Amino acid sequence: MRLPTSDIPTVGLLGRAFNELSAIIFDRVVASGAGDLRPSHGNVMEQLSFEDGLRLTDIARRAGITAQSAGALVDELEELKYVERREDPDDRRAKRIHLTAKGRRNADLAWGIVEGLEDELEGVVGSRRLAQLRQTLVDILASLDDPT
Repeated sequence: MRLPTSDIPTVGLLGRAFNELSAIIFDRVVASGAGDLRPSHGNVMEQLSFEDGLRLTDIARRAGITAQSAGALVDELEELKYVERREDPDDRRAKRIHLTAKGRRNADLAWGIVEGLEDELEGVVGSRRLAQLRQTLVDILASLDDPT
């Protein structure tokens, strides 16, 4: 049985919207020339586009995947020359994951696609409602980051 969209909990709607928008972004990135990527690579690439030089455990936590899955994705992306591991300046035992020049070009391309998609969303819901949605999501994230 399929629930009507109006009956899906808010968290479920956020998840579905995220998944659908992520698929659109991925398809457009691939159409722009990054045909060697898989959708799951976006779990790593997205996190590094927000903050380059993350530890593997941070990538995994932020992407909501296991460290083992993140490690496998980083291995693949390293082989494809999108990322590289570097020594952590704060802990010589640890490594940080960085975008390569190829990875940075891909991240910049993806950001351009996201900006275009934002314009499309504004066309669907209007600028006022999109700004409200954005602020609501910022507020939700801030409340989740606050341990109290």
